[in-house]
Amino acid sequence: MLLGCLPGLAASLTLMTCPSRVEQTVSILRPHPVEARSAVLHAAPRPRIVPRSSWTRAVRPSQPPPRYDDKVIAVFVHHTDSPNRYDCADVPRIIRALYAGQIGNRRWDDIGYNFLVDRCGRIYEGRAGGVERPVTGAHTQGFNHRTAGIAAIGTFTAGVPVPRAMTDAIAALAAWKLGLADIDPRSRVRLVSSNGKSRYKEGAAVMLPALAGHRDGYATTCPGAALSALLPAIRERAAHLQGRR
Repeated sequence: MLLGCLPGLAASLTLMTCPSRVEQTVSILRPHPVEARSAVLHAAPRPRIVPRSSWTRAVRPSQPPPRYDDKVIAVFVHHTDSPNRYDCADVPRIIRALYAGQIGNRRWDDIGYNFLVDRCGRIYEGRAGGVERPVTGAHTQGFNHRTAGIAAIGTFTAGVPVPRAMTDAIAALAAWKLGLADIDPRSRVRLVSSNGKSRYKEGAAVMLPALAGHRDGYATTCPGAALSALLPAIRERAAHLQGRR
């Protein structure tokens, strides 16, 4: 079983990215019906999200129709296992390279992550389908349903500094996305594994953090020891943004 994110991207960004061997749920599974959203008690402000159109120039113009769940009750945090020293103006090109690797080398139908966050704290729309909607991603083997994948652009293994702007952006994004379903980022939620290649057998119902690391659901070191160590603080920050004590 794969135990960590494979190194790739170091020079060319032609990829073996973090969500390795993730199930391609979008093309094979039926969507859940999308429920009308009612007012929630702990909504957080929507952060600024750079639209998908900012990086999709010169890539495949058409996508298969997106698939949806009824709501998002958890987010999984990843890192892209790519270089950390980049100019933030180059991020659209970096995302295009990630996309190209995932639809090319892996033959997925779109980028797996729902969102990507750069070291300057900018949030980018990833997978197609609408940022406010519960788009089924392809980021965490066994747990792509009712979840969203947030990828930190870079490699955050032990001892690597994680930019504060990046963790603040992850907290803001998680607070908003989980707030749409009134989920406390500090809580644990019930998820059902759809694939035995996750940490749990297919069909197993498990309680996982609402704001989880990739390694909580899959046998990997992702999102890296440095970023994983900051998840408790990110949860607290996200809860505060939702107005929780």
